[in-house]
Amino acid sequence: MTSVARPSARTPWLNIVGVGADGLSGLAPEAHEAVARATTVIGGARHLEMLPEQPEQERLVWPSPLETALDWIEARAGRPLCVLASGDPFWFGVGATLMRRFPVEATRVFPAPSAFSLAAAHMGWPLQQTRCLSVHGRPMEALRPWLHDGARLLILSRDGETPGELARWLCELGFGASTLTVLEQLGAAAEGEVSATAQDWPEVAVDPLNTIALECRAAPSAAVIAASAGRPEAQFEQDGQITKREVRAVTLALLAPGRGERLWDIGAGSGSIGIEWTLADADNRAVAIEPRAERLERIGRNASALGVPALQCVHGRAPEALDGLAPPDAIFIGGGLTTPGLVEHCVESLRPGGRLVANSVTVEGDAVLAAAQERHGGELTRINVSRAEPLGGMTGWKPLRPVTLWSLRVT
Repeated sequence: MTSVARPSARTPWLNIVGVGADGLSGLAPEAHEAVARATTVIGGARHLEMLPEQPEQERLVWPSPLETALDWIEARAGRPLCVLASGDPFWFGVGATLMRRFPVEATRVFPAPSAFSLAAAHMGWPLQQTRCLSVHGRPMEALRPWLHDGARLLILSRDGETPGELARWLCELGFGASTLTVLEQLGAAAEGEVSATAQDWPEVAVDPLNTIALECRAAPSAAVIAASAGRPEAQFEQDGQITKREVRAVTLALLAPGRGERLWDIGAGSGSIGIEWTLADADNRAVAIEPRAERLERIGRNASALGVPALQCVHGRAPEALDGLAPPDAIFIGGGLTTPGLVEHCVESLRPGGRLVANSVTVEGDAVLAAAQERHGGELTRINVSRAEPLGGMTGWKPLRPVTLWSLRVT
């Protein structure tokens, strides 16, 4: 393949400048020039205070909500404008937000070394073998899937209280022997470090600008979240309305979660299918639709406990409750299967390549699935599972309810 070099078609006016803890002294000459030439500079108060006096330059502090700043920028489109960001703007930074509104051809980016790169260099950890995460503006529960024995995590901290909160939470989960190394003001002259196990974490003041290097050690009793589908029922709070783990593993295999895909989990019960779908990839999303309020609350608790707090919960019955939802890549029907028109509505909601799986444990549900298979094709499968249980002084097999599965891939 031949590559042809052509002049860049970019006409940049939106400059995104990453600033490290060392401040403006760490900027490259071109980044300095971009800041000086801008008619408007937008950034955090800390960054704006670093700038030398320039009376003719408009300076704006990030507002809340952030969308207001996007409107400011759009109103000034075409004029030299500079956004000051922390470190690398595209590592949990404002870069992604800006790209959703403005074309890349209008931008020029000057990244500083990210906190992750600096922390990895400090710790001697290869970045490709280290999970990079953030609890800055994100719930701590989102760390949960990545906690396992031997894991190395680099975590962007929310503030100086975050390390202590993290240490206490790790102890509750059975990870008290894990080592936290808190790296303060990385890249600045005032760089500092505090290191201890979670169970021995000291009552010490920590600089608000810090990154946490976490080396996980799990106790034998720690409830580690497995990387594969079919997690134990005991990890879910439930009232008996849960897809059993053996059936759940098969159901997830048929739903075939990809990357960055969305699932509708209809009649979600405990939320186990939607939760495991979301655990399959960090960018996956799921919507749990459940008519019973107490179960919907339980789904929210399960989602947080298993590390996917962003799971969307919708109170209502399908198909009415599906109106207005973002289109799915896959649909699971675990409850409400006999509702008139539900299966047809779901089939019509899927784009080509979309998958639908519906499970039944009743004669009436089986009839619906048989009719659906006759109309639309797909595959019917029946699963019979027995579990060994004590029987007198010995052990016997106790069968679970047989489950019929209908799976369809839309072409």
